[in-house]
Amino acid sequence: MRHMGGERVTEAVTDAVAVLRTAVDRDWSEVKAGRLDWTCRDTAEHISSDLIAYAGQLAGRAQSAYVPFEITLDEGTDNEGLLHVIETTGALFSAAIRTTPHEVRAFHPYPFRSANREGFAAMGIAEVLLHTHDIAEGLGLTYEPPVELAEFVLTTIFPHVRPGPDHWRTLLWATGRGGLPGRPPVTEWRWNNNLVIPTDRLTLQGVTPAAAADLRAGGDGGFTWVVGGPFEGTREAAGMVLKAYEAGVHRPEFGLFVLVRKEDGLAVGGLGFHGAPDEEGQAEVGYDLVEGVRGRGYATEALNALSEWTLARDEARLLHAAIHVDNAPSQGVATRAGYVRASVEEERTAYEAHDMDPELRLYVRRRRPATA
Repeated sequence: MRHMGGERVTEAVTDAVAVLRTAVDRDWSEVKAGRLDWTCRDTAEHISSDLIAYAGQLAGRAQSAYVPFEITLDEGTDNEGLLHVIETTGALFSAAIRTTPHEVRAFHPYPFRSANREGFAAMGIAEVLLHTHDIAEGLGLTYEPPVELAEFVLTTIFPHVRPGPDHWRTLLWATGRGGLPGRPPVTEWRWNNNLVIPTDRLTLQGVTPAAAADLRAGGDGGFTWVVGGPFEGTREAAGMVLKAYEAGVHRPEFGLFVLVRKEDGLAVGGLGFHGAPDEEGQAEVGYDLVEGVRGRGYATEALNALSEWTLARDEARLLHAAIHVDNAPSQGVATRAGYVRASVEEERTAYEAHDMDPELRLYVRRRRPATA
């Protein structure tokens, strides 16, 4: 998957500025921006502030807070000058994205306190698209951005939103700016950057619907893989992510993770869930490694970390892995990660409820009981 975050930022800014420039002779400080409490002038200044702030987060490699600076405009800056500021901050943001390695993550408070370059790109583009819409609505302008920009935002930072027939109107609905047939109005919303779980030697990086689509189609998902990767099981799991996303039931924290080696930034395998926990708090896990890196404990390390993180959440009570009777290495991974062979009764129930292959063996790991 060719990285296009920087180019997409440039496209979003160029398109937005072209629309706003048609009303540059209007008084933006006297008109409210759509449904916002801000004026059109305030909203345009906010776009430039967000673009330079996100550039600063990436360039400064901020890890625990926002870089403590802000942009101010010279007194007397007119609307044309403000648009030049938006173009300039957009160019700086685009450059920051293009020069930031894939493995770098910088601070952003929601929801997991960090984002990678694609996440920041999507957030910046969302700010440009949505606030240009607000300004255009206030000024009575017609604005509709390129469809691929709205799709990029949705599939990168709105993985929990079921896609609709029109990406732009789905994004407007998801951010409380419009309606969609058959869906209730949105009054509160937040975007969702991918989850990353660190271990001693790896990072488990959550796969977005955008990356899942590329993996399922035979691409690399935006990761650099060791020779031989990704394994077919990872591509199949990516297909499961897409299916859940398209059905509107995808839960990012219960999706697919790519295992990335810290020492060289190479992806070595995949690990994840077959879906969110059921009503009883049970979820199924699966995992695979590229053949050339097996036998080094990566799968055990990753499975243990993901299991601990998941079982600490209220909605998860029990995790299970269905492993073929002849797959001794995979059984060993599960055992070393704290899983135990399920009871005869548990296996029988699973066979009946899920039509399990009788050649599969069930391994389970339960939430530890709370201690006084």
